[in-house]
Amino acid sequence: MSLITSKSQTRWRISFVLAVTVFINYLDRNNLSLAIPRIAQDFGWSDREIGSKGELLLAAFYVSYAFSNMLLSPAAERFGPKRSVMVAIGAFSLITLLSAPLGYSLTALIVLRLLLGLGEGVHIPMASAITSRWFSSNERSRANAIWGSGILLSTAIAPLIVVPLIQSWGWRQTFASLGLGGMVLSLPLVYVLVRDQPSRKERPQPFVTAIEDEQAIESSIAYRRDARFWLVVIGGSLNAFCAFGLLNWLPTYFNRAKGIDFEQLGWPLALVFTAGIVGIALMAYIGDRLQRRTQLAGIGFLLAGGMVYIASLTTQVELLVLFFAIAVFCQSAYGAQEYAIVQRLLPSDQVGAGTGLYNGLAVLLGGVGGSLIPGTIVAMTGSFDAGMLSIVVGAWLASGVMFVLARLIRY
Repeated sequence: MSLITSKSQTRWRISFVLAVTVFINYLDRNNLSLAIPRIAQDFGWSDREIGSKGELLLAAFYVSYAFSNMLLSPAAERFGPKRSVMVAIGAFSLITLLSAPLGYSLTALIVLRLLLGLGEGVHIPMASAITSRWFSSNERSRANAIWGSGILLSTAIAPLIVVPLIQSWGWRQTFASLGLGGMVLSLPLVYVLVRDQPSRKERPQPFVTAIEDEQAIESSIAYRRDARFWLVVIGGSLNAFCAFGLLNWLPTYFNRAKGIDFEQLGWPLALVFTAGIVGIALMAYIGDRLQRRTQLAGIGFLLAGGMVYIASLTTQVELLVLFFAIAVFCQSAYGAQEYAIVQRLLPSDQVGAGTGLYNGLAVLLGGVGGSLIPGTIVAMTGSFDAGMLSIVVGAWLASGVMFVLARLIRY
């Protein structure tokens, strides 16, 4: 019994360590969206200029991040998932730190964001590869959700950390502190506690890899020719559009469209994204229990789009926060299942490369779109509400894709 407990603790501990690294990753990634109101104040931007220049700053990261996912993940998987995660952490932490001495012009900030995306690119694909090697298929929603919760925990806590620091120190010094602190915290954890894969004795029982699963043999031969994989990419792109659209624009939306003072942004944003943490835990359990991951995601997207639409119509702060919190909770139905769905369609020796292709395309199409489309609408109309409605459309389209996939993927 003690040996079984030790095995279980080892693999679940790895998921929690990966969660810490993802938390740091997203803290460094999303600090810009929280700082845009202060950057705009420093540079003297109007609302329309925030739309046009802010979209360039936000989109720059996603372009390089997407290509890094697609082009570097195969090499990173061969180099070793653990070592590649450590290289990524060192790279994005250093670039975040360098924003303090170098971030004194729009051009410099764009270059730094491009480098940040390049540095972060292989992190998520390698976390997916490690998870697929340590966990059986009936545990992967929970295992992926543990490290995936680092994303939502970061977005929930970041306003409470970053906004007060920006108020006290300024955004440049805040970026430097985040870069240094993240490196010091996460690198030793990965080095000591993470391994690429378990020994045969450490594998959970029953352990079924994608290539051993009779239903997945066909996809292991050529997943790039599998229509289901490309439908997942479309669904993931629409999810990225909605998720990054909210992450990137919600602080500015609350501040400029709904009149919430910058120094008061912390708790409203924290409450919205905390709902996602609760959602991803619940949805991961339901996904593993029912094995109906795509149906669950489709329902979540449908409800999330409706909540964002209702939120855009209200001016009362309490209701605004409530509706956005429900939207994020519902959208987490996909976040909890995302990488389990992807891993289901990939051969066991190509999970890192396949996840990199999926993640890169999803971010290239959805992440860039989530930065550019709402920003372009704001630049054209001067209305942040109009920009937010594009997320409603994205959520409902994603719902349709998930219901189609529900008829094609069997567990």
